[in-house]
Amino acid sequence: MSELRKMEEKTKVVKAVGPEGLIWFVLIISFFAMFGMKMGVANMFGTMMATAHDLVINTCFLISAVCILAGAVSAIFSEFGVLALANMILSPLMKPLYNLPGVSVIGVMATYLSDNPAILSLAADRGFCRYFKRYQYVSLTNLGTSFGMGLIVGTFMVAQGSITGESYLGAVLTGTLGAVIGSIVSVRIMQFFSKREYGTDEGAKAEGYESKEEFDVLNFREIRVGNGLQRFMEALLDGAKTGFNLSLLVIPGVATICTVVMMLTNGPGAEGVYTGAAYEGIAVLPVLGRYLNIILDPLLGFQDPSAIAFPLTSLGAVGAAIGIVPQLLREGRIGANEIAVFTAMGMCWSGYLSTHVAMMEAINSRKMTMKAILSHTIGGFLAGVCAHFFYVILL
Repeated sequence: MSELRKMEEKTKVVKAVGPEGLIWFVLIISFFAMFGMKMGVANMFGTMMATAHDLVINTCFLISAVCILAGAVSAIFSEFGVLALANMILSPLMKPLYNLPGVSVIGVMATYLSDNPAILSLAADRGFCRYFKRYQYVSLTNLGTSFGMGLIVGTFMVAQGSITGESYLGAVLTGTLGAVIGSIVSVRIMQFFSKREYGTDEGAKAEGYESKEEFDVLNFREIRVGNGLQRFMEALLDGAKTGFNLSLLVIPGVATICTVVMMLTNGPGAEGVYTGAAYEGIAVLPVLGRYLNIILDPLLGFQDPSAIAFPLTSLGAVGAAIGIVPQLLREGRIGANEIAVFTAMGMCWSGYLSTHVAMMEAINSRKMTMKAILSHTIGGFLAGVCAHFFYVILL
């Protein structure tokens, strides 16, 4: 994560005043005018503040708790070889499913337990990338992004059963299966493009990061120094700390993006009057959803057009997208089918528009960025479609 952040901090110098400033000034004024003209300026700002406050208190803290516990569990699994065991079992599936070497399953686990950029630390290791051809190496970005924040998304969705009093475990499992299908499609389409660009003979090279000391990641793993109890406590606390740090990175996206999305999703208060209360808005997304409902209803099974807010938000930040779910459940706009679809699309589309460009540049494949995004857009949508049909057939 730190390496990605350093890369994103690169800047360039441009003229202080130019067309960009005027264009963005007009866009920003138009954006606020769209809300202010319908809600009233005072109500608009009141709703923004109240919604952001409620999201931070009631959603971000829940996400933080989930991240802390998930981080602790994943660190213990890693420290005591549970992940290595899973790697040994799952590796034979990677070649027939993804046309990737078995070691790539480690990338799946790394991103599932943390976030998309976790794949980069593996891609930077010369010992890891020697198993790949160049065309396969490029598709690692799509593989990793397909499972980013998967454990956190799945755990959060299961926890939402407390709102409605029903279990969403089955829905989350079918959604995860849908994400697997989407990941296969995304990786395979990306490899179609990368084969044409690089051929099938060129080997991969680790570029962009300093590698750790090399060792065979298939047959060896790093552990902490000390006895079993010491390692357990250190892994527990380190994992929890990592999860907490990740949850802090999620909060800005939830507070800003979710606030805007909820104000685009909801209408006025209970009596049709704007009061400046939390979660009021101008109800633009449901209108958009109704136009798309001809496609969404048979393919995704959304019971309310406003459910489109989740996949749209996932494109930029899945941490913000899951913040929308509790309110939609309380309002009865979504059910178990939507939880399955959200799980699949949330994992596959876990903020890939905000990370794909930087990740492709990190592996020195910038010219393949748009093809990677196209591949992943198709894969993520098919993940949602598969999750819906799996839910209908199995549950």
